Amino acid sequence: MTNAVPQTPPRRPFILASACLQTTYLLLLTTSYKHGAFSQIYPLDRGLAVFLVAVIAVTLLALTLIGDGGSKKGALFAVMTGISIAAYTLVDGLGVRQSGNPLSYISWLFLLQGLILPSVCLLMAPARRVHVRAVGKHWKIGSLGGVLSMLAYGMVVVAQSVAPLALVSALRESSVLLAGVIGVLFIGERFSKTRLGLTTAAVAGIAALQLG
Repeated sequence: MTNAVPQTPPRRPFILASACLQTTYLLLLTTSYKHGAFSQIYPLDRGLAVFLVAVIAVTLLALTLIGDGGSKKGALFAVMTGISIAAYTLVDGLGVRQSGNPLSYISWLFLLQGLILPSVCLLMAPARRVHVRAVGKHWKIGSLGGVLSMLAYGMVVVAQSVAPLALVSALRESSVLLAGVIGVLFIGERFSKTRLGLTTAAVAGIAALQLG
């Protein structure tokens, strides 16, 4: 009697797709911040991601986008960022459940993304020497951001392995409230009544998803 050879969970396509999508997301996110205000961009891209994840999860399709006079270019990149967030959230939600091992999935995902992202940035840099010098100058704050990002998203992936994707995504994006506060207190941005209303509406939608 031969022993059955254990099959490797089909996680590799999900990890590769997610690493590419998250690389795209990070490039779009930094471009969004370059062209728009933080308190405008952050609620837009994170709130849109929640909406798209919930919509795709229940196979519905509708989209309403309202602006309040902010940077149109920044808002456009924020919308694209939101779409990429929704895409990699769905990919990782499916992939981590297929793998059956959240920690292994997270480790391989960050390893692959850590190879892809610097390579893409180096290829896209208009002047590679300037890019390398900039990396050397900002590596400390960049490393801190990277560690915090890995810890935060690692917890998200673990949550996705046991909870509905729409609920995990909604809870994750509740940070849109903090974006407005950070933009005003630390960056000196103006937080208009319209933007406040839109942010409040996004948070109300997040709460509705969780309660529903």
